[in-house]
Amino acid sequence: MSPSRGKVLRPVSLPAASGPRVSPCGVVIFGASGDLAERKLFPSLFNLHTEGFLPAAFFAVGTGRTALTDDSFRSHVAEALKAILKSPPSAADLDEFLAHFYYQRLDYGNTEDYRGLAARIAELEARHGTGGNRLHYLSIPPSLYETVVERLGGAGLARGGGGGWSRIVIEKPFGRDAGSARVLSEKVWKVFNEDQIYRIDHYLGKETVQNILVLRFANIFFEPVWNRNFVDHVEITVAEDIGIGHRAGYYEEAGVLRDMFQNHLFQLLCITAMEAPSGFEADRVRDEKSKLLRAVRPFDPARLDETAVRGQYGRGDVAGVLQRAYLEEPGVAPRSKTETFAALKVSIDNWRWEGVPFYLRSGKRLAQRLTEIVVQFKRIPHLMFHPLHAEDLSANRLVLRIQPEEGLSLTVETKRPGPALSLGTVGMDFSYEHAFGESPEAYERLFLDAMAGDQTLFTRSDWVDLSWSLLTPVLESWRNAGAPPVYASGSWGPPDADRLLAAQGHRWRSGQ
Repeated sequence: MSPSRGKVLRPVSLPAASGPRVSPCGVVIFGASGDLAERKLFPSLFNLHTEGFLPAAFFAVGTGRTALTDDSFRSHVAEALKAILKSPPSAADLDEFLAHFYYQRLDYGNTEDYRGLAARIAELEARHGTGGNRLHYLSIPPSLYETVVERLGGAGLARGGGGGWSRIVIEKPFGRDAGSARVLSEKVWKVFNEDQIYRIDHYLGKETVQNILVLRFANIFFEPVWNRNFVDHVEITVAEDIGIGHRAGYYEEAGVLRDMFQNHLFQLLCITAMEAPSGFEADRVRDEKSKLLRAVRPFDPARLDETAVRGQYGRGDVAGVLQRAYLEEPGVAPRSKTETFAALKVSIDNWRWEGVPFYLRSGKRLAQRLTEIVVQFKRIPHLMFHPLHAEDLSANRLVLRIQPEEGLSLTVETKRPGPALSLGTVGMDFSYEHAFGESPEAYERLFLDAMAGDQTLFTRSDWVDLSWSLLTPVLESWRNAGAPPVYASGSWGPPDADRLLAAQGHRWRSGQ
């Protein structure tokens, strides 16, 4: 790597056969008028279409309670694309894409409506020649998951038509604690087999997240030092500079621990710390993730102040604008105890990581939008360059940037020019955009994998159970505690988050 920020010396392109092999299929989007569909699903499908990744035999059916015709739905999709896409779509591309879109009004609890949906799907399968392959995407509130799954089974839509396949994509959160997640799994299993269920975590579709495994296991110089002998500690930060916006109804029920830790941060933890799978195949990769979570030391409710910190944003200055407190947001209960910030100290009881703390934090209205993983290496044991001492030098640090500026940087010590023996810290930096151009939207990859039947980047039921089992005692302790400490909007969270690291002589480095 060089000051040119990551010149690619020898680009390697995999043959087309190694990519997802997408079957002809129909996609049914439940909640097609919702925010997720407009911001992520429609644009991702459009990009796949223009890039030639969607199968020629393809259709999409949007469903919702609103009464729309096919034409009015297509107009709705077109307006969403024009609002989201960075470059205006050409009229030809847009018309060709929208010709595959249809709409079916659906009352989610009405059994008869699902019979009508089944008939419409069968008609479109015959028209487009998709072979009876069906991908159901639940872009709806979690409270509707059980109802929709049950009705899909009753209408025969859990099976493909004419020997085709049927799969279901379920958005997070999958449950709200260990008990509810198990109940939801049991309900879904009554209709779909595990190999039909695609529990989505869009972080796993991000190119930079996938590249962590490549970085670790395709470069010989990283893996030998990726352990307790060389690593001092690891930080994983997912920071947002925005508040909850218009999501008070959801956020009051969730909080940051449910919204970010049970899925995104624990997935990043697993990818950073798991053992190498024997092959990049769905069950082998997911086996190692589950093994890693089984090695995480359970949080002791009696000593929770040593391993967990929470907070709630108050008023504060963000980019020169005074922001209101969480309790002042529309729809938030006046005495809400919902946490908008959390930090956890995670210990992993295995040979590789014994004694290496992993610090995880996430929050709303923080100083900046930032997602990154910091691997802080240990100091050198002895320095021969007298009169300097080892403690005078900065330890090497690897930073994996996931957003907003995707890339990685590595700090090393070097001699400054001149006759005097003077050392300095320099950074070796790599930028994904500079080297490869703009990364595709995470949902594009996840759509393709679901159509191809590849579950590698989706969450398995045992992992969901393990993650909730670790967090449920924390959630219960906080529910029975007083109000969370308030931190100023535009800061990096409550002071207790700093003390969580200071107890072991550490401090947050990401974003500071």
